[in-house]
Amino acid sequence: MNLNHINLVVKDVNRAVHLFESHLGFNLIINRKSKMAVLENGYNFALVIWGQELNHKENTPEYPENFHIGFYQKDEQAVWEIYEKLKTEADLQFESEPKKIRDTFGFYFFFEKLMMEISVDPFKDTIR
Repeated sequence: MNLNHINLVVKDVNRAVHLFESHLGFNLIINRKSKMAVLENGYNFALVIWGQELNHKENTPEYPENFHIGFYQKDEQAVWEIYEKLKTEADLQFESEPKKIRDTFGFYFFFEKLMMEISVDPFKDTIR
């Protein structure tokens, strides 16, 4: 069974699309009037960006504590490269620069109130 898609609710759909396209390897499939967008990453997985206004609410959506999405990188250098590029984006908040976290190396950042993790795949050398 494969994961088909995940739906993330954000206040600013266009900013989210920019982030995922420019820095996280996604390609835009469709942007429906800046209210909802669908992106793909080439692995039969879609990311649906749902604008908060479609929920008939104006505030930035809240996510449960510790909810986050993560993206694996091939090595520490790739983590540093993404970190340096993301630092140029306005309105992103970083917990720290890349460092050892659990059994890997990476960092966390926030887009609006959504936490994201960029880290080296700690399982890359294990048989899956």
